[in-house]
Amino acid sequence: MQFLSFTPIVSLLLTFLAGLHGAKWTYNGPDGQHYWPKDYPYCGGAFQSPIDFKPNLLRFDPTLRPIEIQNYNLSPYEQLTLGNNGHSVQISLPSKMHISSLPHRYTAAQLHLHWGTNGRPGGSEHTVNSKQYAAEMHVVHFNSDKYPNMASAVDKSDGLAVLGVLIEVGEFNPAFEQFLKFLNGIKYKDQKVQVPGFNIRALLPARLDEYYLYDGSLTTPPCYPSVLWTVFRNHVTISRKQFLALATSLYSSHAQDTVPAPLNGNYRRPQPSDSRVVLVSFKEGRGLQGAITVTSLLKRKQIVQQLLVGDLADLADEGLYQLLPSGSEKLHVSKKKDLNDQGETLAKSKQLTLNPSPWKKSSVGNLGLARDALCYVSLEQSILHPLQQSHTEYKLVHALRDATFPELNLKSYMDCRSDLALPTIRHILRGRPTDEAFELDRSLTKAWKNTRKTSTAIKQNVPVTNHGGLSPATVPGIPFRQGYPHPWLLPMEWED
Repeated sequence: MQFLSFTPIVSLLLTFLAGLHGAKWTYNGPDGQHYWPKDYPYCGGAFQSPIDFKPNLLRFDPTLRPIEIQNYNLSPYEQLTLGNNGHSVQISLPSKMHISSLPHRYTAAQLHLHWGTNGRPGGSEHTVNSKQYAAEMHVVHFNSDKYPNMASAVDKSDGLAVLGVLIEVGEFNPAFEQFLKFLNGIKYKDQKVQVPGFNIRALLPARLDEYYLYDGSLTTPPCYPSVLWTVFRNHVTISRKQFLALATSLYSSHAQDTVPAPLNGNYRRPQPSDSRVVLVSFKEGRGLQGAITVTSLLKRKQIVQQLLVGDLADLADEGLYQLLPSGSEKLHVSKKKDLNDQGETLAKSKQLTLNPSPWKKSSVGNLGLARDALCYVSLEQSILHPLQQSHTEYKLVHALRDATFPELNLKSYMDCRSDLALPTIRHILRGRPTDEAFELDRSLTKAWKNTRKTSTAIKQNVPVTNHGGLSPATVPGIPFRQGYPHPWLLPMEWED
């Protein structure tokens, strides 16, 4: 997801980030997405986007109400800036546009698109049960209740909200033509044109009451996990001619460059779910018949309260199901289709603590999260300093993931958008170094291992054995992209 904006303050932010990281990136090749974490550590961290909306991740939430948007019908007398930033086509949006149905007011900043190629139309970032659409539009908003502008909000854990629209090739779309007809004026990177305002609402699906909701990140560097994602269930269409205008007429290089570089295939691949679940506002449809409903907020508060100050022996003896992924108490393990994603946080071990907990224990003790959202730029700099003498390429990536995951997981859990992951439970229990905490940790570890081992064996139709854990899969350049998040770590001594 692009957060770039053509305002001076965001240009200053980009200049800062460029100096911080070294800043060239592409979707493929030597600077492609497999290598983003080298210069942008959060791209290898927790709670990344996009994700695949698999049936086993979906949780029906009957309290979700339709998305309400304000002032989306712009006058043709309002001038919008349409630009080619080298990674996408982007339109600046006026600040009067906002989302009014979320916990905070989120003010519009820009919209942009991701798309495939002429030979491979699939180019959406989010996928639905592995189905990839031709393109995807993102309408980016920032939390204007808490932050004065996009630049201040972009690196905060509650900073952004993005509306995602899946796009398929089909019927001609007159709303998209309002800006696609100007693409010849922005063929090359950094070119911009002014276009008349139009009805932005017409770019969205007719129904705004059916959607997927989850906590995630920017889908482009620096990949801050600062986004509340709303992806509409129903897609819109553009014609084949309109799609080809995107896929064949634009370049990611400057006009004066000797070898022009086509601008297409500009989408990030799906990322691990990291114990997150996806709330859905609809119950009908494949994979949601008899859908699991999210555990209530009250129940979640009670669980955290018990971890903080309650009787841990009761949890170890009788309450393990409450701490397993959502629905474990309702579904037999053989009915679970894919626990690889939700079990990614299984392994944990002795590790170097570079920072104190990023969430305040006193606030958690009162069953309220620390509302001072994480500033990822500051956190990165504070962790970078102790590592400056290190030559381990991905140590910063690993340290940032360890520092932010408990904060993100607990915040998302209390918002009913995640399961409570084992590293987060251990983070809470760190303040209770007792025999009961030790025993609960041991019991949870065994339960998580057995659940994952059994479900994996059932899925692969092989016998369940008692030998060691699964070997972590890897992706070139990022050893923890799949499988366990920390394959270089050994289990704790008592994890037999």
